[in-house]
Amino acid sequence: MAITKDKKNELVADLTELLSNAKTTVYAKYQGLTVAELQELRKAAREAGIKIKVVKNRLVRVAMGQIAVYKDTDTTGLTGQLLYAISADDEVAPAKVLATFAKTHDALDLVGGFNDLGNALSKDEVNALAAMPSKNELIAQVVAQLLSPVTDSISGLSGGLSGIISGLEAHAS
Repeated sequence: MAITKDKKNELVADLTELLSNAKTTVYAKYQGLTVAELQELRKAAREAGIKIKVVKNRLVRVAMGQIAVYKDTDTTGLTGQLLYAISADDEVAPAKVLATFAKTHDALDLVGGFNDLGNALSKDEVNALAAMPSKNELIAQVVAQLLSPVTDSISGLSGGLSGIISGLEAHAS
């Protein structure tokens, strides 16, 4: 069933807004997934703050053409039935969610993506993104590294103090 021109314009406007705010967009072939599996993927994506869109590639190209950053982006990979995972908050999350889902569902095949600078990402680059820690994990690692000298100093001091207290208690007895 064909969609009306008004509906297409509405879809393009929605996509244009999503893509202009997106940090990363990852696309994958989903042919062979059941409706239940797609709903499972959408739920996982929603929990991670990611929008999943299944639209015609031509409409995505039109939306990208309306955004200055994406005008020169290579769109040759946008062929076949694709779903798009779009995140406005985290650069790694779309790749991570799709890659995690693809591990248990062979029908989902990562194809590529593009970042907020308009650079096209290959399948290997998307897989490398998926292997990276998320933004929150990286922040936690940095904080842990910054706090480790303080923690070590406190441990050393508390160990020394407990030795002094034990010595004083032994001497007092």
